[in-house]
Amino acid sequence: MSILDRFRLTGKRLFITGGSRGLGREMALAIADAGADVILVGRDVPSLEKTAGDIRALGRQAWTVPGDVGIPEQCEAACNIALALGPIDILINNVGGRRENIPTQDMPLDKWRALMDLNLTSCFLCTKLIGKAMIDRGQGGRIINIASINSLVAGKGIAGRHYETAKGAMLQFTRATAADWAPHRITVNAILPGGFMTEPNQRWSKLHPEVIATFRSQIPMGDFGQPEDLGPLALYLASDASRYMTGAALVIDGGYTLW
Repeated sequence: MSILDRFRLTGKRLFITGGSRGLGREMALAIADAGADVILVGRDVPSLEKTAGDIRALGRQAWTVPGDVGIPEQCEAACNIALALGPIDILINNVGGRRENIPTQDMPLDKWRALMDLNLTSCFLCTKLIGKAMIDRGQGGRIINIASINSLVAGKGIAGRHYETAKGAMLQFTRATAADWAPHRITVNAILPGGFMTEPNQRWSKLHPEVIATFRSQIPMGDFGQPEDLGPLALYLASDASRYMTGAALVIDGGYTLW
């Protein structure tokens, strides 16, 4: 067997939240390129259809489920729609974002709860529902949680500490679930991206250019990552190549957290 065969995903199915743009799109394309079919969930229908078309061009099946998984009811509905399509082998909890630059002392409770639902509750619900189906099926599975380097360190020069809180909790949820589900041959790992110039960060660069400039200046490799840099790492965690890795937190940040 070639070592590359360990990375093949022929016959597998991926469910990914926020899979139509940015990091999610690149992870979905990488996993489809390795042979998996893909269910994409997102709020923007045109970008969902664009990414689904690109996946189909690779010879894979693709389904789109429009919805906002930051709203618990819509998150549960999206999972149930996906499960009705058939078994899911790979789950990527990708949805999230800081979105707000509100200091802790000024953060309204309803805003805090909504942002926690976006960044943490969505991960819990998808893991609960799709992970349960993996357990019941008895064939193992792969769960990949997209956390952040802010799981480990606070962002500099920016407020909105709901993000650090949720991503830190996501990391510990990853570890605890990994321990619980290892006997079921379900691996649960986290990717902790640093600075990537996705659409949200492009907006931040316009609204708060000083924050982005400071961030870039503190990256040892000298620049932000590209979304496609995340695809190979997601593929590794989704494939049999990583079968003995679970509960891991893999940082990909150009060295930012080394200082």
